[in-house]
Amino acid sequence: NDYIVIDPQYYGEIYADPNRFDHVYCVDVIIHYTTDGGDSFERLNSRFKHVDNHAILFDPTDPDYLMVGCDGGIYESWDRGVHWRYHDNLPITQFYRVGLDNAEPFYNVFGGTQDNSTIFGPSQTLSRQGITNADWTLALGGDGFQARIDPEDPNIIYAESQYAGIVRYDKRTGSRIGIQPQPGPDDDPLRWHWDAPLVLSSHNAKRLYFAAQRLFRSDDRGDSWTAISEDLSRGEDRNQREVMGKVWSPEAVWKNVYTSPYGTIVSLSESSLDEQLLVIGTDDGLIQITEDGGQSWRRLDLFPGVPEKAYTADVFTSQHDRNVIYAVFNNHKEGDFHPYFLKSTDLGRSWRAINNGFKDTHVGWSIIEDYKSPNLLFAATEFGLYASIDGGAQWTQMKRGLPTIAFRDLEIQKREDDLVAASFGRGMYILDDYHALREASSAEATTLFSISDALQYPINGEKGGSRKGSFGDSYYTADNPPYGAAIDLYLAESFETKKAQRKRENPNSYPNFEQIRAEDFEQGPQLFLRISDSQDQFVARTRVANRKGYQRVHWGLNPNIRSKIDPNEELRLNKVPAGNYKAQLFVLQGGHVQALTDPQEFSVRNLDLTPEAPAADWKEFYTSVAEVQVQANQLNEQIEAKLNDIANIQNQLLEAGADQQNKLKEIEELRLALLALQYRLNGDESKEERFEYALPGVRDRLRRVSRAQWSSIQITQTSRDNFELAQRLLREVQQAFKDLED
Repeated sequence: NDYIVIDPQYYGEIYADPNRFDHVYCVDVIIHYTTDGGDSFERLNSRFKHVDNHAILFDPTDPDYLMVGCDGGIYESWDRGVHWRYHDNLPITQFYRVGLDNAEPFYNVFGGTQDNSTIFGPSQTLSRQGITNADWTLALGGDGFQARIDPEDPNIIYAESQYAGIVRYDKRTGSRIGIQPQPGPDDDPLRWHWDAPLVLSSHNAKRLYFAAQRLFRSDDRGDSWTAISEDLSRGEDRNQREVMGKVWSPEAVWKNVYTSPYGTIVSLSESSLDEQLLVIGTDDGLIQITEDGGQSWRRLDLFPGVPEKAYTADVFTSQHDRNVIYAVFNNHKEGDFHPYFLKSTDLGRSWRAINNGFKDTHVGWSIIEDYKSPNLLFAATEFGLYASIDGGAQWTQMKRGLPTIAFRDLEIQKREDDLVAASFGRGMYILDDYHALREASSAEATTLFSISDALQYPINGEKGGSRKGSFGDSYYTADNPPYGAAIDLYLAESFETKKAQRKRENPNSYPNFEQIRAEDFEQGPQLFLRISDSQDQFVARTRVANRKGYQRVHWGLNPNIRSKIDPNEELRLNKVPAGNYKAQLFVLQGGHVQALTDPQEFSVRNLDLTPEAPAADWKEFYTSVAEVQVQANQLNEQIEAKLNDIANIQNQLLEAGADQQNKLKEIEELRLALLALQYRLNGDESKEERFEYALPGVRDRLRRVSRAQWSSIQITQTSRDNFELAQRLLREVQQAFKDLED
């Protein structure tokens, strides 16, 4: 037959059906299959299924079953491909690139994916379900790459697909207009890399830079372009390069199909300090620099320790020093997996390696510098993320919560101090509020780092009350950041118990029983953060792990208010007034409280989601509600105790003989009166148990009023009236109970 796969370098697996003789499947853009041993092939139905197939799994007990792995994920069929089921709960997206906007209240993350479009979704939501697939939107189809968002109009997105398929996308209308630069009649054809670099100027929101083998500039949002360079690559013919030890002829099977051309610009950076300073890197190992907006270029082709013609994966101009440039070279296509991270402090005239701390096989992809501290750097490699707090002198791998996977691109959301990392195979990762890393050092002192402002808002359950609503365990949700104030600290040493100290100092000794008893009685060290308001009044206490090293503690903005009526009772409130607060680290050990750090101030802000302001007396109102609930609960407990006493007295009277009839009658009347009071307090259980309508009891009214605080910052007049009524009814029940006691 004359069937040939679309791209023999990309596809080519053949799968024999274990259940049917002469049935063979061939993975391709569309799966093809034969039922006659290869004499003819047909296309397998792919309606509502992603293309680009790579793997097939069969069920030896079900001849109609197929599981297919493709560029879109995992699909299953129970009728040999007539219908497909898609598994949408696998977080395995391969992101090439990441872009960010400044949307309020939460910014959006834009990602260019491998064959799954350029998509975007919120960095967090107001929902207790977190971030779901439905929160993501498609900006452009095809393979997705760099996305840049207009800082003045977040509805305008510049997105691109493979080979520079760039568009300007308007979220409001859904319109997409192609804005790819075009060659003139006398120009050489433009060579666009698979992942063509795109930069939105930090000096002019309408200015774009876009690169083929030449660099283009637009000052009108891509409506027109001007070339500001000639060919900045080596200009070598890719067909003359040796592959697998030789130069291949034009007859080689589909030699250049769906591969990147050679001799292209693959990395690009504009200086945020000087709009005339631009740096580019090429796939054939060059870095070129212009200090006059492209009128002249300085070519660099030799770098210490870097193989000649290594792929220039990234260049980054410092946001603090005009003379500082970072570069990342990637030579994995030559079988070389060493990391090559370089830094120049003289605009590229000299370079030094900054590879200390990288594992030897962790080939590099990207580097980024913190916008506030020149010493804080982040790096993306083939096997994870790294950070440096000393300008690149030493790197440490970031592991907690991160898989061993390739990370291709990094961006910083400056408003939130978030690091966003695009992984190639496990989706997007966000390091929330990393600002404490700027303050981290090798110092050994226990430290409470500065604290970012905390946002306060109602968490909704728009998809149900639980994490996955009622959509089942397979329903995919990604975590929101923990709610409340994020508090970072460093504990120089953990605090030992008497037992731990004895085992460390005298591991082979046997203590006397006085010492053993002291160990048994010891409460053990307790570390906690004390939260106080601007008047230094206690607000809350949050426990801290007794563990040496860095840790992050979250305070959920819940005050710990003791009841004035009963100090053993804690009033439940779900928020605190907006304003200024302080946190300080303490340890309680051996009956002694010691402050371990100075206090750190921070603010709590209400998220402005509605034109309606929070109720002015919110805290006072709900504190009063909670106090009255304590009173109602105490009264209910007193009634229960009286009823238990009556039951005991009845038993005693019965045991005393028949002459106790009058007393038994009095006791019964008291019991019935107490039950009537309990019904007024808790509701008419006789009706409720028979599903009849009944007026709410005092505690029912209080619960209804209290629940409203968890979903709103306003207080309705109905709530106020209901609370006033509940207080009056409670006073009546309290008086009636007192009369019965008397």
